[in-house]
Amino acid sequence: MDSNYKAYNHVSSFSRIDDILALPSGNYEETHELPDRDKLTYTNGFYASCSALFADIRKSSSLPEKYKRPRLAKLYRAYISEMVAIMNGSEQAREINIVGDGVWAVFNTPYKRNIDEVFSVIARCNSLVKVLNFKLSKAGYSDPIEVGFGAAYGRALMIKAGYSGSGISDIVYMGDVVNKAAKLAAKGSSGFLVPPIMLDHDFNYNLNEDNQKLTERDWARDCYTANVVNVAMEDWYKENCK
Repeated sequence: MDSNYKAYNHVSSFSRIDDILALPSGNYEETHELPDRDKLTYTNGFYASCSALFADIRKSSSLPEKYKRPRLAKLYRAYISEMVAIMNGSEQAREINIVGDGVWAVFNTPYKRNIDEVFSVIARCNSLVKVLNFKLSKAGYSDPIEVGFGAAYGRALMIKAGYSGSGISDIVYMGDVVNKAAKLAAKGSSGFLVPPIMLDHDFNYNLNEDNQKLTERDWARDCYTANVVNVAMEDWYKENCK
């Protein structure tokens, strides 16, 4: 969100707080799926089923020590550009955000088949890391990046938040589903032989039988793990990344 100067008035500010806190609870509607953005106002909200997916580079704090700023910027741009492209390539994607070196998305998943689609998105993202590391190596980058993916399914409150009248606002998703996905992403690729993909119980439970065969229960981390790839992207990698 771009800033646009507007003088702060504390009396108006305190009045806005009162107005927000006085909103009736009925303004927050239970729905089967996430609504379109244009249905949101500063006075309503929707509580719906969805899936959240986070992708985070592991040990990203050490990257500035390895690469100077122009090279570091190109690495981040390549990674973020194509992670966003994959997530945005799903018709179920409702919101995509970039926070530092992390990319996360909220997907509209009212039906089980929609959750399988998100699992396919994760496979594409995981395949992308393999191709990106090959291209980084060819471009002279010394170390491959490792990415952790976290996905969760549940219900979230979707609201429009910001400064009414300023033009500065954003859509905010609140709930355990978002927090779980973020925490799971931090566990992916976190150590030697630790799989990159971490799924919460509800997400894994709603996958179809074939996809569940590709995941494994991780008792220590209290989740399910996977290291799936996209077949077409994997074939391209084998043919072109030698």
